[in-house]
Amino acid sequence: MKQQDFTNGNIWRQLLTFSIPILVTNLLQVSYQFIDSLWVGNLLGANALGAVALSSTVIFTVLSFIIGVNNATLTILSQLKGKDDPARLKSYVNAFTVILGSMAIILGVTGYIFSENILTLLGTPASMIEEAASYLQINFLGILFLFGYNFIGTVFRAVGNSKTPLRFVLIAVILNTVLDPLFIYTFNWGIEGAAYATIVAQGTAFFYGLFVSLYHRLIPFSVPTLPKKEEVSLILKQGIPSGMQMTIMSAGMAAIMSVITAFGSDAVAGFGAAQRLDSLIMLPAHALGTAVNSMAGQNIAAGKWQRVRQITKYATLLNLATMIVAAIFIFIFADWGIRMFISDEASVRFGTEYVKIIAFFFPFLGFNFVWNGVVRASGAAFQVLILNIISFWVLRYPLTYWFSDLLGEKGIAVGMGVSFVISSIFAFAYYRFGKWRKRELFEKESVDV
Repeated sequence: MKQQDFTNGNIWRQLLTFSIPILVTNLLQVSYQFIDSLWVGNLLGANALGAVALSSTVIFTVLSFIIGVNNATLTILSQLKGKDDPARLKSYVNAFTVILGSMAIILGVTGYIFSENILTLLGTPASMIEEAASYLQINFLGILFLFGYNFIGTVFRAVGNSKTPLRFVLIAVILNTVLDPLFIYTFNWGIEGAAYATIVAQGTAFFYGLFVSLYHRLIPFSVPTLPKKEEVSLILKQGIPSGMQMTIMSAGMAAIMSVITAFGSDAVAGFGAAQRLDSLIMLPAHALGTAVNSMAGQNIAAGKWQRVRQITKYATLLNLATMIVAAIFIFIFADWGIRMFISDEASVRFGTEYVKIIAFFFPFLGFNFVWNGVVRASGAAFQVLILNIISFWVLRYPLTYWFSDLLGEKGIAVGMGVSFVISSIFAFAYYRFGKWRKRELFEKESVDV
Protein backbone atom coordinates (compact mmCIF):
# COMPACT_ATOMS: atom_id res chain seq x y z
CA MET A 1 0.00 0.00 0.00
CA LYS A 2 3.07 2.22 -0.18
CA GLN A 3 2.82 5.43 -2.19
CA GLN A 4 5.58 6.03 -4.75
CA ASP A 5 7.61 9.18 -5.08
CA PHE A 6 8.31 9.35 -8.81
CA THR A 7 10.68 12.32 -8.48
CA ASN A 8 13.49 9.95 -7.48
CA GLY A 9 14.51 6.37 -8.23
CA ASN A 10 14.84 4.04 -11.21
CA ILE A 11 12.39 5.14 -13.92
CA TRP A 12 12.27 1.79 -15.74
CA ARG A 13 11.40 -0.05 -12.53
CA GLN A 14 8.82 2.56 -11.51
CA LEU A 15 7.21 2.56 -14.96
CA LEU A 16 6.83 -1.22 -14.95
CA THR A 17 5.73 -1.66 -11.32
CA PHE A 18 3.24 1.21 -11.62
CA SER A 19 1.77 0.46 -15.05
CA ILE A 20 1.37 -3.34 -14.73
CA PRO A 21 -1.27 -3.14 -11.93
CA ILE A 22 -3.11 -0.52 -14.05
CA LEU A 23 -2.99 -2.92 -17.01
CA VAL A 24 -4.40 -5.77 -14.90
CA THR A 25 -7.09 -3.44 -13.51
CA ASN A 26 -8.12 -2.46 -17.05
CA LEU A 27 -8.19 -6.13 -18.05
CA LEU A 28 -10.49 -6.89 -15.10
CA GLN A 29 -12.77 -4.02 -16.13
CA VAL A 30 -13.09 -5.57 -19.60
CA SER A 31 -13.73 -9.02 -18.12
CA TYR A 32 -16.39 -7.50 -15.83
CA GLN A 33 -18.49 -6.49 -18.84
CA PHE A 34 -17.74 -9.77 -20.63
CA ILE A 35 -18.85 -11.94 -17.69
CA ASP A 36 -22.00 -9.87 -17.18
CA SER A 37 -22.99 -10.35 -20.83
CA LEU A 38 -22.11 -14.04 -20.68
CA TRP A 39 -24.48 -14.77 -17.77
CA VAL A 40 -27.32 -12.64 -19.14
CA GLY A 41 -27.04 -14.10 -22.64
CA ASN A 42 -26.95 -17.72 -21.46
CA LEU A 43 -29.55 -17.49 -18.68
CA LEU A 44 -32.01 -14.97 -20.13
CA GLY A 45 -31.52 -15.12 -23.89
CA ALA A 46 -30.73 -12.79 -26.77
CA ASN A 47 -33.53 -10.31 -26.04
CA ALA A 48 -32.25 -9.66 -22.52
CA LEU A 49 -28.67 -9.44 -23.79
CA GLY A 50 -29.77 -6.82 -26.30
CA ALA A 51 -31.52 -4.86 -23.53
CA VAL A 52 -28.32 -4.92 -21.44
CA ALA A 53 -26.23 -3.84 -24.42
CA LEU A 54 -28.53 -0.88 -25.12
CA SER A 55 -28.61 0.16 -21.47
CA SER A 56 -24.83 -0.13 -21.16
CA THR A 57 -24.43 2.16 -24.18
CA VAL A 58 -26.66 4.75 -22.51
CA ILE A 59 -24.77 4.50 -19.23
CA PHE A 60 -21.38 4.92 -20.94
CA THR A 61 -22.58 7.85 -23.04
CA VAL A 62 -24.15 9.84 -20.21
CA LEU A 63 -21.28 9.04 -17.85
CA SER A 64 -18.51 9.89 -20.30
CA PHE A 65 -18.44 13.56 -19.36
CA ILE A 66 -18.09 12.96 -15.61
CA ILE A 67 -15.57 10.18 -16.23
CA GLY A 68 -13.58 12.79 -18.11
CA VAL A 69 -13.86 15.24 -15.21
CA ASN A 70 -12.57 12.47 -12.93
CA ASN A 71 -9.54 12.12 -15.22
CA ALA A 72 -8.51 15.63 -14.16
CA THR A 73 -7.93 14.15 -10.69
CA LEU A 74 -4.70 12.53 -11.91
CA THR A 75 -3.22 15.78 -13.17
CA ILE A 76 -4.09 18.03 -10.23
CA LEU A 77 -3.40 15.59 -7.39
CA SER A 78 -0.18 14.17 -8.90
CA GLN A 79 1.21 17.70 -9.18
CA LEU A 80 0.32 18.41 -5.56
CA LYS A 81 2.04 15.16 -4.60
CA GLY A 82 5.12 16.30 -6.54
CA LYS A 83 5.01 19.68 -4.79
CA ASP A 84 4.89 17.84 -1.43
CA ASP A 85 1.95 19.97 -0.33
CA PRO A 86 -0.18 17.70 1.92
CA ALA A 87 -2.49 20.51 3.10
CA ARG A 88 -3.56 21.51 -0.39
CA LEU A 89 -3.69 17.85 -1.48
CA LYS A 90 -6.24 17.20 1.29
CA SER A 91 -8.20 20.30 0.32
CA TYR A 92 -8.40 19.29 -3.37
CA VAL A 93 -9.39 15.71 -2.51
CA ASN A 94 -12.31 17.25 -0.60
CA ALA A 95 -13.16 19.48 -3.57
CA PHE A 96 -13.15 16.57 -6.02
CA THR A 97 -15.27 14.50 -3.62
CA VAL A 98 -17.94 17.20 -3.37
CA ILE A 99 -18.01 18.10 -7.08
CA LEU A 100 -17.95 14.55 -8.49
CA GLY A 101 -20.29 13.27 -5.78
CA SER A 102 -22.82 16.00 -6.56
CA MET A 103 -22.60 15.29 -10.29
CA ALA A 104 -23.12 11.57 -9.69
CA ILE A 105 -26.20 12.13 -7.50
CA ILE A 106 -27.79 14.57 -9.97
CA LEU A 107 -27.05 12.23 -12.87
CA GLY A 108 -28.40 9.23 -10.97
CA VAL A 109 -31.72 10.88 -10.12
CA THR A 110 -32.17 12.36 -13.61
CA GLY A 111 -31.25 9.09 -15.30
CA TYR A 112 -33.64 7.11 -13.12
CA ILE A 113 -36.57 9.41 -13.94
CA PHE A 114 -35.92 9.57 -17.70
CA SER A 115 -34.59 6.06 -18.40
CA GLU A 116 -37.55 4.97 -20.51
CA ASN A 117 -37.63 8.27 -22.41
CA ILE A 118 -33.93 7.96 -23.26
CA LEU A 119 -34.36 4.41 -24.53
CA THR A 120 -37.39 5.41 -26.60
CA LEU A 121 -35.39 8.23 -28.23
CA LEU A 122 -32.74 5.67 -29.18
CA GLY A 123 -35.35 3.62 -31.01
CA THR A 124 -35.24 0.67 -28.63
CA PRO A 125 -37.50 -2.15 -29.93
CA ALA A 126 -40.81 -2.44 -28.05
CA SER A 127 -39.93 -6.01 -27.05
CA MET A 128 -36.87 -4.76 -25.16
CA ILE A 129 -38.03 -1.46 -23.71
CA GLU A 130 -39.39 -2.77 -20.40
CA GLU A 131 -36.38 -4.91 -19.55
CA ALA A 132 -33.90 -2.30 -20.72
CA ALA A 133 -35.60 0.48 -18.71
CA SER A 134 -35.67 -1.64 -15.56
CA TYR A 135 -31.99 -2.57 -15.92
CA LEU A 136 -31.02 1.04 -16.64
CA GLN A 137 -32.96 2.49 -13.68
CA ILE A 138 -31.32 0.15 -11.18
CA ASN A 139 -27.88 1.00 -12.55
CA PHE A 140 -28.62 4.72 -12.22
CA LEU A 141 -29.58 4.12 -8.57
CA GLY A 142 -26.12 2.67 -7.92
CA ILE A 143 -24.19 5.20 -9.97
CA LEU A 144 -22.60 6.77 -6.89
CA PHE A 145 -20.89 3.44 -6.14
CA LEU A 146 -19.48 3.27 -9.68
CA PHE A 147 -18.06 6.76 -9.39
CA GLY A 148 -16.97 6.20 -5.82
CA TYR A 149 -14.64 3.29 -6.30
CA ASN A 150 -13.29 4.65 -9.59
CA PHE A 151 -12.57 8.02 -7.96
CA ILE A 152 -10.79 6.43 -5.00
CA GLY A 153 -8.72 4.35 -7.42
CA THR A 154 -7.75 7.47 -9.38
CA VAL A 155 -6.67 9.29 -6.21
CA PHE A 156 -4.48 6.32 -5.25
CA ARG A 157 -2.79 6.38 -8.68
CA ALA A 158 -2.26 10.14 -8.44
CA VAL A 159 -0.22 9.68 -5.26
CA GLY A 160 1.77 6.78 -6.74
CA ASN A 161 -0.17 3.68 -5.67
CA SER A 162 -1.60 1.53 -8.47
CA LYS A 163 -1.73 -1.78 -6.59
CA THR A 164 -4.46 -0.98 -4.06
CA PRO A 165 -7.08 0.05 -6.72
CA LEU A 166 -6.53 -3.37 -8.30
CA ARG A 167 -8.12 -4.91 -5.20
CA PHE A 168 -11.29 -2.84 -5.59
CA VAL A 169 -11.86 -3.98 -9.17
CA LEU A 170 -10.96 -7.59 -8.33
CA ILE A 171 -13.58 -7.62 -5.56
CA ALA A 172 -16.19 -6.17 -7.94
CA VAL A 173 -15.41 -8.76 -10.65
CA ILE A 174 -15.48 -11.75 -8.27
CA LEU A 175 -18.71 -10.61 -6.61
CA ASN A 176 -20.40 -9.90 -9.93
CA THR A 177 -19.40 -13.33 -11.25
CA VAL A 178 -20.91 -15.05 -8.21
CA LEU A 179 -23.98 -12.86 -7.75
CA ASP A 180 -25.10 -12.80 -11.41
CA PRO A 181 -26.28 -16.44 -11.57
CA LEU A 182 -27.50 -16.28 -7.96
CA PHE A 183 -29.73 -13.25 -8.51
CA ILE A 184 -30.73 -14.03 -12.11
CA TYR A 185 -31.42 -17.76 -11.86
CA THR A 186 -31.57 -18.92 -8.23
CA PHE A 187 -33.61 -15.96 -6.95
CA ASN A 188 -35.41 -15.71 -10.31
CA TRP A 189 -35.01 -11.93 -10.51
CA GLY A 190 -34.28 -11.95 -14.24
CA ILE A 191 -32.60 -8.94 -15.79
CA GLU A 192 -33.16 -6.94 -12.60
CA GLY A 193 -31.01 -9.53 -10.83
CA ALA A 194 -28.14 -8.72 -13.20
CA ALA A 195 -28.51 -5.02 -12.39
CA TYR A 196 -28.65 -5.65 -8.63
CA ALA A 197 -25.57 -7.88 -8.87
CA THR A 198 -23.73 -5.02 -10.56
CA ILE A 199 -24.56 -2.36 -7.96
CA VAL A 200 -23.94 -4.72 -5.00
CA ALA A 201 -20.52 -5.59 -6.44
CA GLN A 202 -19.67 -1.94 -7.11
CA GLY A 203 -21.03 -0.85 -3.73
CA THR A 204 -18.91 -3.43 -1.91
CA ALA A 205 -15.82 -2.31 -3.85
CA PHE A 206 -16.58 1.32 -2.98
CA PHE A 207 -17.04 0.75 0.76
CA TYR A 208 -13.97 -1.49 0.89
CA GLY A 209 -11.93 1.22 -0.85
CA LEU A 210 -13.25 3.82 1.57
CA PHE A 211 -12.43 1.60 4.56
CA VAL A 212 -8.88 0.91 3.35
CA SER A 213 -8.30 4.60 2.65
CA LEU A 214 -9.52 5.77 6.06
CA TYR A 215 -8.20 2.91 8.21
CA HIS A 216 -4.68 3.03 6.80
CA ARG A 217 -4.82 6.81 6.25
CA LEU A 218 -3.60 6.36 2.69
CA ILE A 219 -5.74 9.17 1.24
CA PRO A 220 -6.43 12.45 3.10
CA PHE A 221 -10.21 12.19 3.11
CA SER A 222 -12.15 14.44 5.47
CA VAL A 223 -15.75 15.29 6.27
CA PRO A 224 -16.96 16.96 3.03
CA THR A 225 -17.14 20.75 3.09
CA LEU A 226 -17.87 23.30 0.39
CA PRO A 227 -14.75 23.68 -1.79
CA LYS A 228 -13.01 26.99 -2.31
CA LYS A 229 -13.82 29.08 -5.37
CA GLU A 230 -10.33 28.71 -6.84
CA GLU A 231 -10.49 24.93 -6.38
CA VAL A 232 -13.80 24.68 -8.23
CA SER A 233 -12.42 26.92 -10.98
CA LEU A 234 -9.28 24.82 -11.49
CA ILE A 235 -11.15 21.50 -11.39
CA LEU A 236 -13.64 22.70 -14.01
CA LYS A 237 -10.89 24.20 -16.20
CA GLN A 238 -9.16 20.82 -16.22
CA GLY A 239 -12.26 18.64 -16.02
CA ILE A 240 -14.50 20.15 -18.71
CA PRO A 241 -11.97 19.68 -21.56
CA SER A 242 -11.29 16.14 -20.29
CA GLY A 243 -15.02 15.43 -20.19
CA MET A 244 -15.44 16.82 -23.70
CA GLN A 245 -12.67 14.49 -24.91
CA MET A 246 -14.73 11.49 -23.84
CA THR A 247 -17.83 12.90 -25.54
CA ILE A 248 -15.90 13.61 -28.75
CA MET A 249 -14.50 10.06 -28.76
CA SER A 250 -18.00 8.58 -28.35
CA ALA A 251 -19.40 10.77 -31.13
CA GLY A 252 -16.40 10.01 -33.35
CA MET A 253 -16.92 6.27 -33.05
CA ALA A 254 -20.61 6.73 -33.86
CA ALA A 255 -19.61 8.62 -37.04
CA ILE A 256 -17.19 5.87 -38.05
CA MET A 257 -19.94 3.30 -37.51
CA SER A 258 -21.96 5.16 -40.14
CA VAL A 259 -19.17 4.32 -42.62
CA ILE A 260 -19.19 0.66 -41.56
CA THR A 261 -22.97 0.27 -41.88
CA ALA A 262 -22.78 1.26 -45.55
CA PHE A 263 -21.10 -2.12 -46.20
CA GLY A 264 -23.96 -4.14 -44.68
CA SER A 265 -24.67 -6.31 -41.65
CA ASP A 266 -21.72 -8.66 -42.23
CA ALA A 267 -19.28 -5.76 -41.99
CA VAL A 268 -21.03 -4.40 -38.89
CA ALA A 269 -20.88 -7.77 -37.11
CA GLY A 270 -17.25 -8.33 -38.15
CA PHE A 271 -16.26 -4.84 -37.03
CA GLY A 272 -18.02 -5.34 -33.70
CA ALA A 273 -16.02 -8.52 -33.03
CA ALA A 274 -12.81 -6.82 -34.16
CA GLN A 275 -13.42 -3.92 -31.78
CA ARG A 276 -13.50 -6.33 -28.86
CA LEU A 277 -10.05 -7.59 -29.84
CA ASP A 278 -8.87 -4.01 -30.40
CA SER A 279 -9.89 -3.09 -26.86
CA LEU A 280 -7.66 -5.89 -25.53
CA ILE A 281 -4.70 -4.91 -27.72
CA MET A 282 -4.87 -1.31 -26.51
CA LEU A 283 -4.89 -2.12 -22.78
CA PRO A 284 -1.08 -1.73 -22.40
CA ALA A 285 -1.18 1.66 -24.14
CA HIS A 286 -4.06 2.82 -21.92
CA ALA A 287 -2.10 1.70 -18.84
CA LEU A 288 1.05 3.53 -19.97
CA GLY A 289 -0.95 6.69 -20.68
CA THR A 290 -2.34 6.66 -17.14
CA ALA A 291 1.07 5.85 -15.65
CA VAL A 292 2.93 8.68 -17.41
CA ASN A 293 0.15 11.13 -16.49
CA SER A 294 0.83 10.50 -12.80
CA MET A 295 4.61 10.06 -13.04
CA ALA A 296 5.17 13.11 -15.24
CA GLY A 297 2.76 15.17 -13.13
CA GLN A 298 4.83 14.67 -9.97
CA ASN A 299 8.08 15.58 -11.76
CA ILE A 300 6.62 18.59 -13.58
CA ALA A 301 5.48 20.00 -10.23
CA ALA A 302 8.93 19.33 -8.75
CA GLY A 303 10.60 21.02 -11.75
CA LYS A 304 12.52 17.87 -12.73
CA TRP A 305 12.26 18.21 -16.49
CA GLN A 306 15.09 15.80 -17.26
CA ARG A 307 13.12 13.03 -15.53
CA VAL A 308 9.98 14.04 -17.47
CA ARG A 309 11.94 13.56 -20.72
CA GLN A 310 13.25 10.19 -19.52
CA ILE A 311 9.77 9.02 -18.49
CA THR A 312 8.49 9.97 -21.95
CA LYS A 313 11.38 8.20 -23.70
CA TYR A 314 11.07 4.97 -21.70
CA ALA A 315 7.27 4.87 -21.98
CA THR A 316 7.51 5.41 -25.76
CA LEU A 317 9.98 2.52 -26.12
CA LEU A 318 7.89 0.28 -23.86
CA ASN A 319 4.78 1.10 -25.87
CA LEU A 320 6.58 0.26 -29.13
CA ALA A 321 7.80 -3.09 -27.82
CA THR A 322 4.48 -4.22 -26.30
CA MET A 323 2.40 -3.06 -29.27
CA ILE A 324 4.64 -4.86 -31.79
CA VAL A 325 4.42 -8.10 -29.78
CA ALA A 326 0.63 -7.69 -29.50
CA ALA A 327 0.35 -6.96 -33.24
CA ILE A 328 2.29 -10.10 -34.20
CA PHE A 329 0.22 -12.22 -31.82
CA ILE A 330 -3.11 -10.87 -33.04
CA PHE A 331 -2.04 -11.20 -36.69
CA ILE A 332 -1.32 -14.91 -36.17
CA PHE A 333 -4.48 -15.65 -34.19
CA ALA A 334 -6.85 -13.13 -35.84
CA ASP A 335 -9.23 -15.72 -37.30
CA TRP A 336 -9.48 -17.65 -34.03
CA GLY A 337 -9.99 -14.43 -32.05
CA ILE A 338 -12.83 -13.21 -34.28
CA ARG A 339 -14.54 -16.63 -34.13
CA MET A 340 -14.71 -16.32 -30.33
CA PHE A 341 -17.51 -13.78 -30.89
CA ILE A 342 -19.13 -14.62 -34.24
CA SER A 343 -19.40 -17.63 -36.57
CA ASP A 344 -20.89 -16.22 -39.79
CA GLU A 345 -18.20 -16.71 -42.45
CA ALA A 346 -18.67 -13.36 -44.21
CA SER A 347 -18.45 -11.49 -40.90
CA VAL A 348 -15.42 -13.53 -39.81
CA ARG A 349 -13.68 -12.75 -43.10
CA PHE A 350 -14.25 -9.00 -42.70
CA GLY A 351 -13.23 -8.98 -39.02
CA THR A 352 -10.09 -11.04 -39.63
CA GLU A 353 -8.93 -8.88 -42.53
CA TYR A 354 -9.61 -5.70 -40.56
CA VAL A 355 -7.66 -6.90 -37.50
CA LYS A 356 -4.68 -8.09 -39.55
CA ILE A 357 -4.35 -4.68 -41.22
CA ILE A 358 -5.03 -2.42 -38.24
CA ALA A 359 -2.87 -4.35 -35.74
CA PHE A 360 0.42 -2.96 -37.07
CA PHE A 361 -0.83 0.62 -36.85
CA PHE A 362 -1.58 0.35 -33.12
CA PRO A 363 1.93 1.37 -31.95
CA PHE A 364 1.17 4.81 -33.42
CA LEU A 365 -2.11 5.05 -31.50
CA GLY A 366 -0.15 4.02 -28.40
CA PHE A 367 2.26 6.90 -28.98
CA ASN A 368 -0.73 9.26 -28.75
CA PHE A 369 -1.60 7.89 -25.29
CA VAL A 370 1.97 8.37 -24.05
CA TRP A 371 2.69 11.83 -25.46
CA ASN A 372 -0.77 13.20 -24.70
CA GLY A 373 -0.51 11.73 -21.19
CA VAL A 374 2.68 13.71 -20.53
CA VAL A 375 1.20 16.91 -21.96
CA ARG A 376 -1.99 16.43 -19.93
CA ALA A 377 0.13 16.03 -16.78
CA SER A 378 1.22 19.65 -17.14
CA GLY A 379 -2.39 20.84 -17.04
CA ALA A 380 -2.72 21.43 -20.81
CA ALA A 381 -6.15 19.76 -20.90
CA PHE A 382 -7.58 22.09 -23.56
CA GLN A 383 -4.63 21.46 -25.88
CA VAL A 384 -5.12 17.68 -25.55
CA LEU A 385 -8.80 18.21 -26.36
CA ILE A 386 -7.79 19.96 -29.60
CA LEU A 387 -5.43 17.08 -30.44
CA ASN A 388 -8.32 14.63 -29.93
CA ILE A 389 -10.62 16.69 -32.16
CA ILE A 390 -7.95 16.59 -34.86
CA SER A 391 -7.46 12.85 -34.33
CA PHE A 392 -11.13 11.90 -34.61
CA TRP A 393 -12.80 14.55 -36.77
CA VAL A 394 -10.04 15.98 -38.97
CA LEU A 395 -8.27 12.65 -39.57
CA ARG A 396 -9.93 9.40 -38.50
CA TYR A 397 -13.47 9.87 -39.78
CA PRO A 398 -12.61 11.59 -43.11
CA LEU A 399 -9.73 9.19 -43.89
CA THR A 400 -11.83 6.12 -43.04
CA TYR A 401 -14.57 7.41 -45.32
CA TRP A 402 -12.16 8.30 -48.14
CA PHE A 403 -10.13 5.05 -48.09
CA SER A 404 -13.29 2.91 -47.83
CA ASP A 405 -14.61 4.68 -50.91
CA LEU A 406 -11.29 4.10 -52.67
CA LEU A 407 -10.46 0.53 -51.57
CA GLY A 408 -13.78 -0.88 -50.40
CA GLU A 409 -14.02 -2.85 -47.14
CA LYS A 410 -10.24 -3.07 -46.80
CA GLY A 411 -10.06 0.72 -46.88
CA ILE A 412 -11.78 0.98 -43.47
CA ALA A 413 -8.75 -0.47 -41.68
CA VAL A 414 -6.29 1.35 -43.95
CA GLY A 415 -7.99 4.72 -43.37
CA MET A 416 -8.11 4.29 -39.62
CA GLY A 417 -4.49 3.08 -39.56
CA VAL A 418 -3.24 6.05 -41.59
CA SER A 419 -5.11 8.38 -39.22
CA PHE A 420 -3.25 6.79 -36.27
CA VAL A 421 0.09 7.57 -37.93
CA ILE A 422 -0.75 11.19 -38.79
CA SER A 423 -2.35 11.92 -35.40
CA SER A 424 0.78 10.59 -33.66
CA ILE A 425 2.82 13.09 -35.70
CA PHE A 426 0.56 15.90 -34.45
CA ALA A 427 0.86 14.60 -30.86
CA PHE A 428 4.67 14.42 -31.06
CA ALA A 429 4.90 17.85 -32.69
CA TYR A 430 2.96 19.43 -29.83
CA TYR A 431 4.93 17.43 -27.23
CA ARG A 432 8.20 18.58 -28.80
CA PHE A 433 7.42 22.18 -29.76
CA GLY A 434 4.27 23.14 -27.84
CA LYS A 435 4.14 25.56 -24.91
CA TRP A 436 2.71 23.04 -22.44
CA ARG A 437 5.91 23.20 -20.34
CA LYS A 438 5.01 26.78 -19.41
CA ARG A 439 1.71 25.77 -17.80
CA GLU A 440 1.36 26.67 -14.09
CA LEU A 441 -1.66 24.97 -12.55
CA PHE A 442 -1.35 26.60 -9.14
CA GLU A 443 0.23 29.89 -10.12
CA LYS A 444 -2.73 31.98 -8.94
CA GLU A 445 -2.96 30.19 -5.59
CA SER A 446 0.80 30.55 -5.05
CA VAL A 447 0.54 34.32 -5.56
CA ASP A 448 -2.35 34.49 -3.11
CA VAL A 449 -0.30 32.61 -0.53
